[in-house]
Amino acid sequence: MRVTALVLALVAACASACSTAVESTPHPTPPPAAPSKLPGQVLDLTNWNLTLPTGAPGKPDTVQQPALASYSGPFFQVDPGRGGVVFTADAGGVTTKNSGYPRSELRETSGAKLAAWSNRGGTHTLDVRQAVITLPPVKPEVVTAQIHDAEDDVIEIRLEGNRLIAQYANNNAGSNEFVIDPAYVLGAPYDLRVEATAGRIDVFYNGAHAGGVALAGDGWYFKTGSYLQSNVSKGDAADAIGQVVLYAVRVSHTG
Repeated sequence: MRVTALVLALVAACASACSTAVESTPHPTPPPAAPSKLPGQVLDLTNWNLTLPTGAPGKPDTVQQPALASYSGPFFQVDPGRGGVVFTADAGGVTTKNSGYPRSELRETSGAKLAAWSNRGGTHTLDVRQAVITLPPVKPEVVTAQIHDAEDDVIEIRLEGNRLIAQYANNNAGSNEFVIDPAYVLGAPYDLRVEATAGRIDVFYNGAHAGGVALAGDGWYFKTGSYLQSNVSKGDAADAIGQVVLYAVRVSHTG
């Protein structure tokens, strides 16, 4: 009986000690969260630079390669929920000296040089998957992609309210635009191709030919992102924004 009582006492003491030890052990620290992706990990930014709606008047900040590969900021960042890169431009933002509108926009380069090509020869193609997610309330317009030359835009893909259109330079009388989607819904991703070859430009929307125009020129380059078409003088508040998401971007030049 004495032995049994002793054993029971030892078991009880051990159980109490073990319980106390378990309760006093701190919970392990969870591992740190994985860092958010950078835009350069989502998009191939090798032959691009970035213009931001920040900086000095007439001289917006520009992020060049190789800095762009690891750059992220409030106007150019990955949205983990959408899986794409969000370009944001605010109506009160800084503009270039030749424009009254702010932008968060990629500009095509060729290595360390600014890209410049002609559609009189070869085939020059911009492919993007993108979506417009926010427009300013007073003047709800944003350019999502364009071909530009040394002085002005050649063709712009732009959303005006719910009309997605291509607007182009036109020295002749008549319309200078064609409709890509008459009833675009904010947030809807779409595939866009802008192809410049043989003295013309053609636009494809979700795989279908949306329209084209006979235009030829030199010193052209592609741009894409959020080029807001409003500012405070148009009635929008300085913090009103236009946002475009890019899920993929690819440029090719052949011939």
